[in-house]
Amino acid sequence: MYSIDKLLLENKAWAAEKTADDPEYFERLAHLQTPEFLWIGCSDSRVPANEITGTQPGEIFVHRNIANMVIHTDVNLLSVLEYAVVHLKVKHVIVCGHYGCGGIKASMGNHDYKQVLNMWLRNIKDVYRLYQEELDAIPDLELRADRLTELNVKEQVMHLAKTSIIQRAWFHEQRPQLHGWVYGLKDGIINPVFDMGSDTKIESLYAYDDL
Repeated sequence: MYSIDKLLLENKAWAAEKTADDPEYFERLAHLQTPEFLWIGCSDSRVPANEITGTQPGEIFVHRNIANMVIHTDVNLLSVLEYAVVHLKVKHVIVCGHYGCGGIKASMGNHDYKQVLNMWLRNIKDVYRLYQEELDAIPDLELRADRLTELNVKEQVMHLAKTSIIQRAWFHEQRPQLHGWVYGLKDGIINPVFDMGSDTKIESLYAYDDL
């Protein structure tokens, strides 16, 4: 297990290695941020966006929370989304969940996690309710959790499409593409499960007509 001091030492070693390989690396990075991707992922420490996609610092703008949720009252998420879409002009927004997610599994039970976690997990329970017939028909609990993970990612992508941020960018600039992915902890492979683009028709109730 790393101590705090070990983390700082590793940071110095990493920075020295980067500078030795490319003396201008940090100077360039300090003056440039043009990512094409916004990554909305789970806070789980086993799912680092840069590592599992083989990308470098500066290439992915990242927001993470428990179970990669897109909640319309989450000002943190919405501010990240608006900055990425409006100012960074990202071309793709990825919601990436992962099989074996603790938040997904917790939402499937009835344990009282106290007020704040209960409120957060209830949003996943709402996804379960939408697909309860399909999910209840899966007898294996691990496979049921895997399927809920996929369905949750799909619903969060649809939540993105319901925002005026995304709809405005779709209307004026035909971007970004929205993607729902699930990462496999057991094999390291990303499973694409859902996509939406500017040509997608959403339910009229959620569509803004004065963008």
